[in-house]
Amino acid sequence: MKLLMLGWELPPHNSGGLGVACFQMAKALAQNGAEIDFVLPYKASHPEADAFMNVLSATDAPPMVDDQGNYIAMGAYSGNCPLCGSRHCKHARAYTKGLTAATHRYADQIESMVRGGTTAPKIIHAHDWLTMEAGIRAKEATGAPLVVHVHATEFDRAGGHSGNPLIHDIEYFGMQAADRIFAVSQITKDIIVRRYGIPAGKVEVVHNSIDPGELSHTTGQTDTSYHYLRQMKTRGYKIVTGICRLTVQKGLSYLIEAATLALSRNPKLIFVIGGSGEQRNQLVELAADLGISDRVIFTGFVRGARFRELYEVSDMFVMPSISEPFGLTALEAAYYDTAVLLSKTSGVGEVLHNVMRFDYWDTRKLADQIVGISLSPALQSTLVEGIKQEYLRCNWGDVARKMMHQYSRVIANHRRLSKVSRVKEVVNRG
Repeated sequence: MKLLMLGWELPPHNSGGLGVACFQMAKALAQNGAEIDFVLPYKASHPEADAFMNVLSATDAPPMVDDQGNYIAMGAYSGNCPLCGSRHCKHARAYTKGLTAATHRYADQIESMVRGGTTAPKIIHAHDWLTMEAGIRAKEATGAPLVVHVHATEFDRAGGHSGNPLIHDIEYFGMQAADRIFAVSQITKDIIVRRYGIPAGKVEVVHNSIDPGELSHTTGQTDTSYHYLRQMKTRGYKIVTGICRLTVQKGLSYLIEAATLALSRNPKLIFVIGGSGEQRNQLVELAADLGISDRVIFTGFVRGARFRELYEVSDMFVMPSISEPFGLTALEAAYYDTAVLLSKTSGVGEVLHNVMRFDYWDTRKLADQIVGISLSPALQSTLVEGIKQEYLRCNWGDVARKMMHQYSRVIANHRRLSKVSRVKEVVNRG
């Protein structure tokens, strides 16, 4: 089955979980018979992805990086101003305008590619809002059906607020034009149905998964990145970790406030926040204002061995998201025998049940849970063993087979509707 997949990033040029999910998903689809042309808005080398699919570039532009060399996903995750983190300043409006211009250019190139015969898909698969216009135009140019994959809506990215109306419109028209919609969780499906008015029968829940091969434990090579944390663990300290983009959506200010409460009851806790994003300075200042900056470590963006070893050294993983469509990092944390604490608005909670849950705003309850686990090895062990059985049932192969089945249904239905349309056209002419 020939598949045109439209996405905004792939590892190693990714700034978050979207690129990781797209990579692992495409790999599993290829193993199940899909021939994939994956088109990106930038030009770069992707040697691992090239092994199982054809990675194409819609432009000659290089990937964007920030001052620290971290990759910027060109707004795939956020409509916030990259300078101040606001969604309302003049820079944010200009930034959004620039993003929509980038999506138009990307769509122009996609249309040229399909009309020029560079790719001839049986089905088109567009990931999130930045590729939806391109997906619609590719559908119009080829006649192939369109699947839109919603990893997050603008309501999620805005941290539960209304968000950017322009992005809402793009999402609405993209989902209206789609022949089928994949949602990464039931939470996301409910938002699509309730907030965008899409019929529930048009939306299929397709949970993300993990590839254990990509998460294999380190090979014993010396790495001193977390030597301090390992030393503190030998002295009885517990390591509480959150790994995510530092944005309002992720609710990290609530985690820092909960950390203050937890430390007042158990001082042998160290909090580690891994990731980069527009909220970094604000979160650093919050930790300082609350008097716990000596117990909160900000690592910056992590990948590779340092990424895996941060999981390995952790005792607890906390996802305090205000609105988390899925939350791939929680699955990764479970793989590394870590007790997991999830906000009730995290989609990954639909596949992981042996976790502690809390309302994202309830800092007192989160603090209670952190302290409870830190003081009870038995509770920590019970959570770890319970969640292990759940992540062992997660694999991208099952997800890919479900998607291939959905593709076949979409193609068959598209052919049937096209045939009916042609018959009606003949009847009307007669």
